[in-house]
Amino acid sequence: MASTSISKTFSNAGNRQKWTWSAWIKRSATSNSSASNGYTLWNCEGSSTSDNFIFQITVNGGGSGGATDSIALHTYGGDVFRTTPLLRDVNSWYHIVLALDTTQGTATNRIKLYVNGELQSYSQESNFPAQNFSMGINRAAKHCVGSHGTNANYYFDGSMSHVHFCDGYQYAASDFGETDSTTGEWKIKTSPSVSYGTNGFFILKDGNSLTDQSPNSNNFSSNGGTLTKTEDSPSNVFATWNKLDWGTTYFTLTNGSTTAQSNASAFTYGVSTLGVNSGKFYWEVEYDAKNGGNRFPQIGITSTQTTNTQYELGHYANDWCWYINNTTSTLRNNNSDTSWGNYYQEGDIIGVALDCTNNKLYFSKNGTWQESGDPSASNNGISITAPSSTPLGFYFPAICYYDSTHRGTFKANFGNGYFGTTAVSSAGTNASGNGIFEYDVPTGYTALSTKGLNL
Repeated sequence: MASTSISKTFSNAGNRQKWTWSAWIKRSATSNSSASNGYTLWNCEGSSTSDNFIFQITVNGGGSGGATDSIALHTYGGDVFRTTPLLRDVNSWYHIVLALDTTQGTATNRIKLYVNGELQSYSQESNFPAQNFSMGINRAAKHCVGSHGTNANYYFDGSMSHVHFCDGYQYAASDFGETDSTTGEWKIKTSPSVSYGTNGFFILKDGNSLTDQSPNSNNFSSNGGTLTKTEDSPSNVFATWNKLDWGTTYFTLTNGSTTAQSNASAFTYGVSTLGVNSGKFYWEVEYDAKNGGNRFPQIGITSTQTTNTQYELGHYANDWCWYINNTTSTLRNNNSDTSWGNYYQEGDIIGVALDCTNNKLYFSKNGTWQESGDPSASNNGISITAPSSTPLGFYFPAICYYDSTHRGTFKANFGNGYFGTTAVSSAGTNASGNGIFEYDVPTGYTALSTKGLNL
C-alpha cells in the first residue's frame, strides 16, 4: 500500500465516544525518508483538535519524545500516546487493535491499544481525552485506511488484512484473535463474533476486496495506486526480501518487499526473511535490467552472513549463484566460476528449487530446468553442502547485483502469484496447494512460507 489510498466517506456521524478498530498488518520497511511524516494506519483529517485524528507508525521519532517505529495517536492537540515497544519485524504480521470508550471514568481505560493480544503501555500519557470526549473518528467525513488522505508522505508501506471497525463497541484483542494452544503464538480469528453498529465495516478479508463483509454495505473505494492481492496472510507468512539484512541498504524494496532494485555503486547483496535446513522449496525471480543491459545479475542461495560490499554472491563455499554477463552464463561457488546453463536476460523468469533432503540445487529458465536437471526425480542437481554443516545452519534465497556501475531489479515470487504488481500469466501446477507460481512446481516441493515449513 506504499502509494495506495482507500477511503470511505460516511453520510452520517456514528458513535464518536466508543468504537474499535482492528487490523492485521505486515510492514514492508522500517522508517525511511520516503515516509517522512509517518505510516498511517487509520485517519480522519480535520481542522481542529476534536476533529483531526491520525493513528500511525512513527518515523524519525515522529515528534517530541517519540522513538522511531513506535505506534502513535495524534491530533491537532498533540500526541495522545506513543508506545514503548517498536514495530520493526518486517517478516511477521502484527495484530493491532485500537479500542475507544471515552465514557470510562479512568483516563487510561478510555483508549486501549493491543499489539498481538497484549495491552500496551505508553511512553506519553498526558493527553488522554477527557471523559465523554468525542474523537475525530466516526464523523460524517472522509476516513482513510493506510493513508492520510491528503499527504502522500503518510502512506502505509506494507500489507493489511482483516480490517474491522466496530461503531459503538469497545472490544478487546481477544475478540479478534487468540493464543494458539500448540505454538503459544497469537493467531487470527477469521470470523470474529463482533457487532459493527451503523458505520462499522469489515474489509480486506482474505484478499484485496474493498467490499464490506459486515451487514452494513459500507464499501470502501480506491483513490489511487494498486491494491494487490497477496497469498501472504496472518495464517501463512511468505518469505520476502529482508529489509533488516545489511545488504538491502543498497536495495530499494517495494511491493511488499518482493521487488528489490539496486541503487548503489557497490556489490548489492540481499537475502530473504526465511531460511531452511530441511525440506524442498521452490521460488521464482524475474530479472529486469536497468542502466546497461545484462550485467552480472546473480540469483541463488547463501548460508554465509556477508558483512561488507566487497564480495559477491558465490564468493564463499556455502553460497551458490547462477549469473550472466551479457551472453555468458556462469555458475559461481567458492569464488570459482564454471560455464553453466543458457544465459538469461531481462524479462526471463528464473526458477530455483532447493532440496535440503538430498543437498541439491536446481535452476530453471522460463520453466526449463538447466543442464538436464530434474528436481522432481532428484537428478542432475548441483551438489551443495548439507545445511547442518554451513556457518548459519540454514540456506536463504539470495540475490546480488555484481556491478558497481549498472543497476538491476529482482522481482521475487515466493508464492504470492505476482512479479511486482504483475500477476502470473498462467499459474503452473502445485501439488502442495501452497503458493501460486508461473511454472509447474516440482513434485515434492512447496513455497517458502510458514505453512510450507510445516508441511
